[in-house]
Amino acid sequence: MIELACDQGTPEWHASRAGVITASMFSTARKFKASGESSETAKNYAFRLAIERISGVPLDEGHETWQMKRGQRLEPEARDHHMQDIGRRVRQVGLVLTDDRKFGASADGAIDNDPEGDGGSEYKCLVSPLELRRIYLDYDYGKFEDQVMGGLWITNKRWWDFCVYCPAMRAVNGHFVRWRVRRDENYIDTMVRDLLAFDNLVEEYRLKLVQRFQGDPAALAEAAALLDPLASGAY
Repeated sequence: MIELACDQGTPEWHASRAGVITASMFSTARKFKASGESSETAKNYAFRLAIERISGVPLDEGHETWQMKRGQRLEPEARDHHMQDIGRRVRQVGLVLTDDRKFGASADGAIDNDPEGDGGSEYKCLVSPLELRRIYLDYDYGKFEDQVMGGLWITNKRWWDFCVYCPAMRAVNGHFVRWRVRRDENYIDTMVRDLLAFDNLVEEYRLKLVQRFQGDPAALAEAAALLDPLASGAY
C-alpha cells in the first residue's frame, strides 16, 4: 500500500490519480450487460484510463464540478463532526494506492490504534434529494458500497465510517449521520475479481492505442473493429 499526502483537489492529487481505477468509480467499472460483457459506460471509463496511462495526465485536465468543490470545502467540518461523534482523532488522508498503482482510494480520513482495529472514513456532502431521501428515510447507502468496500480492500482496514454531512438538516440535528461498515471478505473477493478483469480491459485498450499509432497494420484492423472512434477515416 502507498499513501500519498497530497490534499484532495490539488494538481498533485489529480496527477496521482491519472490512469488509476479509483474506488469512487469501482461501481462503474463493475457495470455489465446481460451477456456479461462490460457496459458501454464501463468501456468508456476504461478507454479514458488507457489514454491516461499513456499520457500520464488526467484526460479531463483535473476538471471539478461544483459538487466536488463544495464537498472539499465542507470536508473539514464533516471531519470535525466525525471526531466529536466517535471521540477519536481522524487523520486526514490524501490518496491511497495499491503497490502497482493501478487501484486507488481517496480516503477522507484514517482512524489509527482504535480498540476495534484501524478504520477509515468517507464523507459525503450530498445535495441530491434522491440520494438524501435514500440515506435518511431508507437507510440505504448501497450506491456507495463499492467505494466503501474498495477503501477497506486497498487500505486493509477493519472498518469504515460512511458519513453524510448536510448542513441544511442542522435544525433537526440531522446534519451528520454515520454508519460503521465492517469488512466483508466475500464481497471484497467478488469485487476484486471484477476489478482485475476491468484492468485487463484498460490494458487491452492501452496496447491497442500504442500499436495503432505506431503503425502496426494488424493492430489497426483489430482496433478499428473494436472501437468505433478509431474506425473513423479521420484517424
